[in-house]
Order: sequence, then structure tokens, then C-alpha cells
Amino acid sequence: MSESTTREERYARGMEVLRSVSGEAGQRAVESLADISPELGHQVVAYGFAEIYARPGLAPRDRQLVTLGMLTALGGCEAQLEVHVGAGLNVGLTPGEIVEALLQSAAYCGFPRALNATAVARKVFAERGLLPVEQPAPSGDGA
Repeated sequence: MSESTTREERYARGMEVLRSVSGEAGQRAVESLADISPELGHQVVAYGFAEIYARPGLAPRDRQLVTLGMLTALGGCEAQLEVHVGAGLNVGLTPGEIVEALLQSAAYCGFPRALNATAVARKVFAERGLLPVEQPAPSGDGA
């Protein structure tokens, strides 16, 4: 975005990007801040989505994979994970790819965080009728 865009223009652009990625879930998350910290909601939209998420360097599905990994690593981000698991599905990730990303996180973040993130994914998948998730066969090494 141009340095000369107004605060309102950045918010409008960010909201457009947010809706395209996470639909109503992202908008509800921002609206939930209206009675306590509308400025935080504004910054999430204007900065997080208009300035960062809209950058051309990564495709939306790749941004969601990165986001899922980071939220899993942070821990305690289950509400945000729920929105971003849904957003991942919205931008073309399959349930299997999301599960695989969360499995990958176990090696770097630990099993408790990967388990918590997987429980969130299960909830989102159940709401969308996507269970059970098809799993790739483990590679055999003869052991």
C-alpha cells in the first residue's frame, strides 16, 4: 500500500483481504473487540491484512501454513488457530495438508502443542463435515 493511503482506506483494504481469506470468522473475531479494544481490531485489519497478508511474496495458502505453524508453536492460541484452520481450508489447503503441517510441528514445538492444535483442527473439520481426514500411508523403510 502507498504511504499516502488513509487510515480508512487501509482498513477497508484489510477487511477485503480478511473476508477473502477467513470469511465471517475473521470478521467476527475483529467485531468481538468492538466493546473493549476497537483499536486492536483496527490494527489487526489495517496492518495485519492490508499491509502484511496482502503482500505478493507468498500465496495465501503458504501464508496460512506458516501461520498455523507459528500459532501452534506459540501455544495458547486456540481461538486464533480455529480461525486460521478455517482460513487455510478457504484458501485451498486440504484437511490432510493441515494435519500434516500440525504433525510436522510436533518435532519442533512438542507433542502437547501439536495435540492442542490438532484438537482445534478436528473441531473445524467436524463443523465442516470433513472427518475422518484421509491420511497418507507412512513411508516404509522396512523396519
